Amino acid sequence: MQAGIASEPPRLENPVYTAGMPRTLSKSRPRQGARLAELRRAAHLSQAALARLVGESQQNVAYWEQSDKPPRSDVLPKLAHILGVSVEHLLDVRTPITRSGPVGKVRKLFEEVSELPRRQQEKVVEFVSALVEQYRRQAS
Repeated sequence: MQAGIASEPPRLENPVYTAGMPRTLSKSRPRQGARLAELRRAAHLSQAALARLVGESQQNVAYWEQSDKPPRSDVLPKLAHILGVSVEHLLDVRTPITRSGPVGKVRKLFEEVSELPRRQQEKVVEFVSALVEQYRRQAS
Protein backbone atom coordinates (compact mmCIF):
# COMPACT_ATOMS: atom_id res chain seq x y z
CA MET A 1 0.00 0.00 0.00
CA GLN A 2 1.37 3.42 -0.96
CA ALA A 3 1.33 6.31 1.47
CA GLY A 4 -1.55 8.74 0.99
CA ILE A 5 -3.69 6.36 -1.09
CA ALA A 6 -6.60 4.81 0.73
CA SER A 7 -7.47 1.30 -0.23
CA GLU A 8 -11.06 0.08 -0.61
CA PRO A 9 -12.35 -2.22 2.10
CA PRO A 10 -12.59 -5.82 0.95
CA ARG A 11 -15.98 -6.84 -0.46
CA LEU A 12 -17.79 -9.63 1.30
CA GLU A 13 -19.58 -11.70 -1.28
CA ASN A 14 -21.77 -14.67 -0.64
CA PRO A 15 -21.19 -17.14 -3.48
CA VAL A 16 -24.44 -18.96 -2.64
CA TYR A 17 -26.64 -15.90 -3.10
CA THR A 18 -28.07 -15.27 -6.54
CA ALA A 19 -30.30 -12.45 -7.71
CA GLY A 20 -33.08 -14.91 -8.48
CA MET A 21 -33.29 -16.18 -4.91
CA PRO A 22 -36.28 -14.75 -3.07
CA ARG A 23 -35.95 -13.26 0.35
CA THR A 24 -37.51 -15.18 3.24
CA LEU A 25 -40.54 -13.57 4.80
CA SER A 26 -40.39 -12.41 8.39
CA LYS A 27 -44.18 -12.48 8.81
CA SER A 28 -46.99 -14.40 7.20
CA ARG A 29 -48.77 -12.96 4.21
CA PRO A 30 -52.35 -11.75 4.45
CA ARG A 31 -54.83 -13.96 2.58
CA GLN A 32 -55.19 -11.46 -0.25
CA GLY A 33 -51.45 -11.19 -0.89
CA ALA A 34 -50.86 -14.90 -0.48
CA ARG A 35 -53.50 -15.58 -3.13
CA LEU A 36 -51.80 -13.28 -5.65
CA ALA A 37 -48.37 -14.80 -4.93
CA GLU A 38 -49.77 -18.32 -5.30
CA LEU A 39 -51.40 -17.50 -8.65
CA ARG A 40 -48.26 -15.74 -9.90
CA ARG A 41 -46.07 -18.75 -9.05
CA ALA A 42 -48.61 -21.12 -10.63
CA ALA A 43 -48.29 -19.08 -13.83
CA HIS A 44 -44.47 -19.47 -13.58
CA LEU A 45 -43.95 -15.71 -13.42
CA SER A 46 -41.53 -13.70 -11.32
CA GLN A 47 -42.69 -10.49 -9.70
CA ALA A 48 -40.70 -8.55 -12.28
CA ALA A 49 -42.23 -10.47 -15.21
CA LEU A 50 -45.76 -9.99 -13.89
CA ALA A 51 -45.05 -6.31 -13.34
CA ARG A 52 -43.89 -5.88 -16.95
CA LEU A 53 -47.00 -7.63 -18.29
CA VAL A 54 -49.32 -5.51 -16.17
CA GLY A 55 -47.43 -2.26 -16.79
CA GLU A 56 -46.52 -1.70 -13.14
CA SER A 57 -43.33 -1.77 -11.13
CA GLN A 58 -41.97 -4.88 -9.43
CA GLN A 59 -42.22 -2.99 -6.14
CA ASN A 60 -46.01 -2.66 -6.64
CA VAL A 61 -46.36 -6.40 -7.22
CA ALA A 62 -44.28 -7.06 -4.09
CA TYR A 63 -46.47 -4.66 -2.10
CA TRP A 64 -49.67 -6.32 -3.32
CA GLU A 65 -48.31 -9.70 -2.27
CA GLN A 66 -47.47 -8.39 1.21
CA SER A 67 -50.66 -6.40 1.70
CA ASP A 68 -54.23 -7.22 2.57
CA LYS A 69 -55.31 -4.44 0.22
CA PRO A 70 -56.10 -5.45 -3.36
CA PRO A 71 -54.46 -3.82 -6.37
CA ARG A 72 -56.14 -0.78 -7.89
CA SER A 73 -59.37 -1.42 -9.74
CA ASP A 74 -57.79 -0.52 -13.09
CA VAL A 75 -55.10 -3.18 -12.56
CA LEU A 76 -57.31 -6.04 -11.34
CA PRO A 77 -58.73 -7.03 -14.76
CA LYS A 78 -55.23 -7.03 -16.28
CA LEU A 79 -53.87 -9.21 -13.48
CA ALA A 80 -56.79 -11.61 -13.72
CA HIS A 81 -56.39 -11.91 -17.50
CA ILE A 82 -52.62 -12.51 -17.30
CA LEU A 83 -53.03 -15.08 -14.52
CA GLY A 84 -55.92 -16.77 -16.33
CA VAL A 85 -58.50 -16.35 -13.56
CA SER A 86 -61.55 -14.21 -12.85
CA VAL A 87 -61.24 -11.07 -10.75
CA GLU A 88 -63.35 -12.80 -8.08
CA HIS A 89 -60.96 -15.76 -8.02
CA LEU A 90 -57.97 -13.42 -7.89
CA LEU A 91 -59.46 -11.63 -4.89
CA ASP A 92 -60.47 -14.95 -3.32
CA VAL A 93 -64.03 -13.74 -2.93
CA ARG A 94 -66.09 -16.25 -1.06
CA THR A 95 -69.74 -15.58 -1.58
CA PRO A 96 -72.04 -17.15 0.95
CA ILE A 97 -74.59 -19.55 -0.45
CA THR A 98 -78.02 -18.18 0.25
CA ARG A 99 -81.21 -20.08 -0.09
CA SER A 100 -83.90 -18.39 -2.05
CA GLY A 101 -86.77 -19.98 -0.20
CA PRO A 102 -88.04 -22.89 1.83
CA VAL A 103 -86.64 -26.36 1.34
CA GLY A 104 -88.17 -29.74 0.60
CA LYS A 105 -91.92 -30.23 0.36
CA VAL A 106 -92.71 -26.63 1.27
CA ARG A 107 -90.49 -25.27 -1.48
CA LYS A 108 -92.06 -27.56 -4.05
CA LEU A 109 -95.53 -26.52 -2.91
CA PHE A 110 -94.66 -22.80 -3.16
CA GLU A 111 -93.26 -23.37 -6.66
CA GLU A 112 -96.63 -24.86 -7.61
CA VAL A 113 -98.44 -21.94 -5.95
CA SER A 114 -96.36 -19.49 -8.00
CA GLU A 115 -97.97 -20.96 -11.14
CA LEU A 116 -101.49 -20.18 -9.91
CA PRO A 117 -103.32 -17.01 -10.96
CA ARG A 118 -102.45 -13.92 -8.91
CA ARG A 119 -105.75 -13.85 -6.99
CA GLN A 120 -105.35 -17.47 -5.84
CA GLN A 121 -101.71 -16.82 -4.87
CA GLU A 122 -102.88 -13.98 -2.64
CA LYS A 123 -105.39 -16.28 -0.91
CA VAL A 124 -102.67 -18.87 -0.25
CA VAL A 125 -100.35 -16.17 1.13
CA GLU A 126 -103.15 -14.83 3.35
CA PHE A 127 -103.88 -18.32 4.70
CA VAL A 128 -100.22 -19.22 5.32
CA SER A 129 -99.55 -15.84 6.93
CA ALA A 130 -102.44 -16.42 9.34
CA LEU A 131 -101.05 -19.86 10.26
CA VAL A 132 -97.55 -18.45 10.85
CA GLU A 133 -98.93 -15.62 13.00
CA GLN A 134 -100.99 -18.10 15.05
CA TYR A 135 -97.89 -20.26 15.59
CA ARG A 136 -95.86 -17.26 16.76
CA ARG A 137 -98.53 -16.26 19.28
CA GLN A 138 -98.62 -19.77 20.70
CA ALA A 139 -94.82 -19.97 20.89
CA SER A 140 -94.47 -16.74 22.88
